[in-house]
Amino acid sequence: MKPVGALIWATLSAGFTIVCMLAVGIYSAEWDCRNPLIPNIKIYEHFDYNYGFVFAILGTISSILVLMTTLFATSAKDGTGEALAAEPITKTLVKIVGGTSAGLVTLAALMLIVMGANDFHKSEPVDPNFNYCEGQKPDDSGIGDSYFTNTACEINSVVQTLEQAGANVTRGYRGGLDAGDRVPITQPYDQTDLCPVNVHWHLGAEHYSAGQFDSTGTGPAVDGGSGSGSQGGSSRRQLAGSNERLGFRCHHYDASDTKFTTPYNWQYCTNMLIGETYEIHWPHSAAGACGTDWQYQSPFYDGVFCRDGIITIAPLNTYQTIGVQSQTFVVVNDESPQYQYDNLIDGMIVEASTNKGQDMAIYTGSTTGTSRDNLLCSRYTPITWQVDRQCHMVSASSWDKMCQDMLAKRDDMSSDLYPHGARTLVADHLTADNQQSRRELGEELARRADQASR
Repeated sequence: MKPVGALIWATLSAGFTIVCMLAVGIYSAEWDCRNPLIPNIKIYEHFDYNYGFVFAILGTISSILVLMTTLFATSAKDGTGEALAAEPITKTLVKIVGGTSAGLVTLAALMLIVMGANDFHKSEPVDPNFNYCEGQKPDDSGIGDSYFTNTACEINSVVQTLEQAGANVTRGYRGGLDAGDRVPITQPYDQTDLCPVNVHWHLGAEHYSAGQFDSTGTGPAVDGGSGSGSQGGSSRRQLAGSNERLGFRCHHYDASDTKFTTPYNWQYCTNMLIGETYEIHWPHSAAGACGTDWQYQSPFYDGVFCRDGIITIAPLNTYQTIGVQSQTFVVVNDESPQYQYDNLIDGMIVEASTNKGQDMAIYTGSTTGTSRDNLLCSRYTPITWQVDRQCHMVSASSWDKMCQDMLAKRDDMSSDLYPHGARTLVADHLTADNQQSRRELGEELARRADQASR
């Protein structure tokens, strides 16, 4: 029976080896799909080995081990043990281990040969001047369906999209759109795998924070009119040729104080005005080219979607992999230390002593901008928003330094050196009901800890 058993296990060993080689061959090959949408595909760029491949490897190891045991630790003479009596057990074990090891080395060599035949280990030389994030902004879900095109917010009074931004972020506010189990990222982004991929700003605030940036805020005169803030649908600023919609304003502006009225000689930013309110956005993404020369991108969508296979629609994980920081400022011509911040490009200012980045509204929403309103909504949703509810002041030189830093990035960010228009405040029924507060979360955690210690 020994020859029969050896033949069986040799056959199984060969079979498992062939399965492993086929798996490696299929995984590492480039497949011609013969269609214009997906002309070819490399499976290893989109999928990982699953448990089936592990079973194939274990099966190969087991069958080779049993084969070696059958060959060297069993007798051809049933029941006599004569063939084993003359050979020490240690020598038998050496043969079994050696034969098994030789089999595994052969398996590994065969798989490497298959991978080599598919040029799996070859990589194209990386051109340091090639921007691999460029053009990564998606227009559809992968099947030419224009999924991400702006769409009607409602049809026959039925909401057609998921939650929108920018929203009312006043403490205690809750939107009217049921966000279900979608929970925004509550920890700071620098404690996650998200990194900043862009910075840009809007003329006035797109968010509304009562008493901080709202419809009673003030600023420099617009179009020769008054300096009061407005969120009327047609309110626009005519400044240095721009025609952007003005959002909400802060309450810091004082026409009798020269730091709000003295012009500044801008070297890098364009269409900026001293005393005006601007809301900065720092888009973050887990799919960004984090830590590389191409991390920052304009348009920001290219940076957000730079790397494939991380952001998915099914299952939906956009609110876990994409986030935006938002902070609102009045720009002043004052070089006092309290207004100086030299690294605005890398994210919001977090400073407990001046209450910056402390009182945070956190919710899920969408991308913003004037191409959307309460009739036409964004399909780039849901994403996490972390919004500072407080309005702050910053020096014009700090802002200009941010523009200088933007121009120093590898990608051309010149399209973001001016203030973009502000979207109309999102209606309650289009705003998520999951708004949270980082300060409130901290207070709640402290309360629970105090109760637990009693």
